[in-house]
Amino acid sequence: MIAPVRATLGALCAVSLIGAAPTPPAAKIEGWLTTGDGAQRMAPVEVGAPAIDAVPVVVDPARRFQTMVGFGAAITDASAIVLTRMAPARRAALLHELFGTAPGALRLGFTRLTIGASDFSPTHYSLDDPPAGRSDPTLRYFSIAPNRAAVLPVVKEARAINPNLVVMASPWSPPGWMKTSGSMIGGSLKPDLYPVYARYLVRWVQAFAAAGAPLRYLTIQNEPGFEPKDYPGMIWPAAARARFIANDLGPALARARVATKILDWDHNWDKPEEPLGVLRDAGARRYVAGIAWHCYGGEVSAQSRVHDAYPAMDAFMTECSGGEWSPGWQNGFGDVVHSLLIGSVRNWSRGVILWNLALDPERGPHKGGCDTCRGVVTVDPKSGEVTRNPEYYALAHVSRFVHPGADRIDSRSPAGSPIESVAFRNRDDGAIVVLIYNNADTARPIAMRIGDRASGLTLPAHSAVTLRVARPVNSRL
Repeated sequence: MIAPVRATLGALCAVSLIGAAPTPPAAKIEGWLTTGDGAQRMAPVEVGAPAIDAVPVVVDPARRFQTMVGFGAAITDASAIVLTRMAPARRAALLHELFGTAPGALRLGFTRLTIGASDFSPTHYSLDDPPAGRSDPTLRYFSIAPNRAAVLPVVKEARAINPNLVVMASPWSPPGWMKTSGSMIGGSLKPDLYPVYARYLVRWVQAFAAAGAPLRYLTIQNEPGFEPKDYPGMIWPAAARARFIANDLGPALARARVATKILDWDHNWDKPEEPLGVLRDAGARRYVAGIAWHCYGGEVSAQSRVHDAYPAMDAFMTECSGGEWSPGWQNGFGDVVHSLLIGSVRNWSRGVILWNLALDPERGPHKGGCDTCRGVVTVDPKSGEVTRNPEYYALAHVSRFVHPGADRIDSRSPAGSPIESVAFRNRDDGAIVVLIYNNADTARPIAMRIGDRASGLTLPAHSAVTLRVARPVNSRL
């Protein structure tokens, strides 16, 4: 990787006042730019004195908000299959690039698994599929065998590279025999089988932990406001979810002494009344740690609406996919930066997980559902060639620099400005990381200001820059 051009914050622009305290030691600044046309991708950029007419981005490290968990993408069945089809040396190199900490690595620290099949699975399976026409209330046929060939090996390899990788998981459907439809497609969970389904989920969490993939967070249903027609799923209203969490899953996890935390909703911004309905139930709220969000409908401000009502609840962006509905760099890259890495995090997300980590050139394998989704990377099964998609570079702007446990800090631009930002401070090295995006059709000069110091550059249209300010010794920054 080309070493980034470094500038010193003290040498750029300082406000001198008679009788003011001595100027603190200079802080090194590094910058990386990705342009909206993709011509430059995480390119080192020179930072200099700000222009007089620059749009200010004022960063206040003293104002702290949520603590970050991390950034990443889902290891679906499809992603795991694509990766395991690679030659071992190529797969190892790619996984080190994605999850490792070497210079230039993506440093992903957050991933999502599916409990049973999703649309990005070659078959529609659960982890308890008894012979046809039979039910299994004792879970005699429960097994994670379908995950041992691809998903578990990839997760374990990723965790060997990054032992701090945070894993969450979501089911797309209970086993078909638990549902009114008798199928993983459609129908609803039979109320008398709520306790059985709770045991099923606990068994899955325990089995994956024993297999080397401990789970930090669990949702009870992917997209419970939507009933897919050709892949697993079901509608599960708020009142019924609250009853299941309060009476069944929450107590079952507690009895099993499982530390995995429950997240509700796992669906779009357009129905904040759904998670609010669950959180109004005191019995369910006792066991819910936060709300999981998807990006496919509504406005990101819904996250703040729920947070304002229940400030103790965490928020996470747990699914958003790039795809051919958003073609080209300007859309594919800009959507992730604008809506998720800035928008979702400024509305309290502690982490952002994109959808498929890896897909093949046919955007699969999958069975039903999305046939135009795009992975963070595309892997050609014949050549092993890896294409790094716009989502890869969007993630890189934060995942390479914002460490787990970092605090989001305040950053502001003038109201109505097309310059958007989000800022962080790492707790381990004290560095300040600022992601700035120009959501305008023309280039704009910007000035990042921290206290009495400023630095600047001209940001091209629909482009993003990450500025990293290293904390100098004895600095007040």
